[in-house]
Amino acid sequence: MTLSVFIDGAAGTTGLEIADRLAGRAEFSLIILDDAQRKSSAARKEALHAADFAVLCLHDDAAREAVAMAQGSKVRIVDASTAHRVADGWTYGFPEIVGHAAVANATRVSNPGCYPTGFIALVAPLVRCGLLPADWPYTVNAVSGYSGGGKALIERFEADTDIAFRTYGLGMGHKHVPEMTRYAGLAHPPVFAPSVIPAHRGMVVEVPLPLAAMPGAGKPDALRGALAEFYAQSPVVRLRADAPDELLLRRATPPSDQLELFVFGAGDGSQARLVAVLDNLGKGASGAAVQSLNLMAGLPETAGLALAARA
Repeated sequence: MTLSVFIDGAAGTTGLEIADRLAGRAEFSLIILDDAQRKSSAARKEALHAADFAVLCLHDDAAREAVAMAQGSKVRIVDASTAHRVADGWTYGFPEIVGHAAVANATRVSNPGCYPTGFIALVAPLVRCGLLPADWPYTVNAVSGYSGGGKALIERFEADTDIAFRTYGLGMGHKHVPEMTRYAGLAHPPVFAPSVIPAHRGMVVEVPLPLAAMPGAGKPDALRGALAEFYAQSPVVRLRADAPDELLLRRATPPSDQLELFVFGAGDGSQARLVAVLDNLGKGASGAAVQSLNLMAGLPETAGLALAARA
């Protein structure tokens, strides 16, 4: 049976990449609105009520409006905005963390943020197994390609080619922090330091750990082993066994829905750097939405995703 999917906000970066991942797949048919209809509340509501699934690629207020429009319909929703990531009644769309069955059975799924995806993937399993303390004041240093900032930031970086680096969120309280805190199982919100570089896509998320000062923290080898075991069966997330001398983001990095994790440790075990490398438009956005959509539709979770073969 072919299932219908309406991408509300299909003209944006995330929506376009989701449509690319669904293109040519016989399991789904897309409900398409033309330019005029996309701005019509009546047309959007009709599409939401006609669809089996909807993916919301909208700003927060518009996403809330779309959810209200969908009331009384059978549509199951994946929301790629920030609006419902810590809201009651919504399932967090990170199956590796919340469980595949939880996502598969959900009617309302909130897509994780790109930066939180890396942070939570690194920290949540280690807090759960007791190798990292839940009450430590963690910091997150992260850098992303500019495509994650939407049309305005894309236009800014492409118009002003002299920008080499942009750091932001300097007033604290960034919108990603609540989901980081909740889904990593932390007692305190982390200090989040995000930055943007002049590359279209790609992301590195790092959590530095002064292990010798952290009560009950495990050594780097123990952290590495726990993450490897936690993600051993995942086709999307993998712990890299190697420890390269450097990690690079390249301007021409191809799309990927993989999430790769690294644990770098001091020789004496006193310090570690947890690092996640991902595509902010892949597992950080569109790839994650399609993974959740696949599970909700009862399909293989990796269908339509760009993934490297596991070593």
